[in-house]
Amino acid sequence: MSLVRLNIKGISYSQTQNGAYALILNEVGGERKLPIVIGAFEAQSIAIALEKEIKPPRPLTHDLFKNFSDRFEIVVKQVIIHKLVDGVFYSSLICEREGIEEIIDARTSDAIALALRFDAPIFTYKNILDKAGIYLKAEEKQREQEKKEEEEIIEEELLKEEIDLKSEETSDYKKMSLEELKELLSQAVSQEDYEKAARIRDEISKRK
Repeated sequence: MSLVRLNIKGISYSQTQNGAYALILNEVGGERKLPIVIGAFEAQSIAIALEKEIKPPRPLTHDLFKNFSDRFEIVVKQVIIHKLVDGVFYSSLICEREGIEEIIDARTSDAIALALRFDAPIFTYKNILDKAGIYLKAEEKQREQEKKEEEEIIEEELLKEEIDLKSEETSDYKKMSLEELKELLSQAVSQEDYEKAARIRDEISKRK
C-alpha cells in the first residue's frame, strides 16, 4: 500500500461533538482533506507547537516526552496513520535509537503533537484517504472569492481616501505663494517624494 504525505491545515471547533476539535490534515500534492476529531488538551498542544513562538512556563505532556526522548537520544522519524476502524484513526510512531528502529502505537492526536515537536513527517495510506478523505475545494474557492472581494473593497476605499487627500493637498497649494511652493518643491525632492513634487510643480507651472 502506498503512503501519502499529509500537512496540518488547521484546527477548528467540532460542530458534531461538544468540547472536541477537528484537526484538518491536507494531502500533499492533492486536494483531499482528512478531518480527525481530537480532544481539547491535544488541540491546545498541537496549536502551541504550530505557533512555535509560544512557550508554556512548564512543559506540557508532549514537551516532556520530547525532552525525555532527547535525553536518551530517541528520535521520532515519522508518524503513520495506519488504520481506520468505526471512525477512529490508529497511528504509529516510527522511532529510532542508536540505529535501531522501533514502532510504537499511539493515539493519532498524540502522534501528531509529537510529530510537530520532532519535525517528523506525517503519512497515511492511500486506502484510508480514499475512504475518509473529503474535498473542500468548493468551500475554499468560495472563501478565496470572498477574500478577493474584501481586498478589492479595501483597495477601493484606500484609493478613494488617497484621491481625497490629494485633492485637499492641491487645494492647499493654491493658497501658497510662489516662493512657498518652490521651497516645498525643494523639500519634496530632497525627501525623494517625487509624486508630491510633481503635484507642486504642476501648481507652479499654472502660475507662470
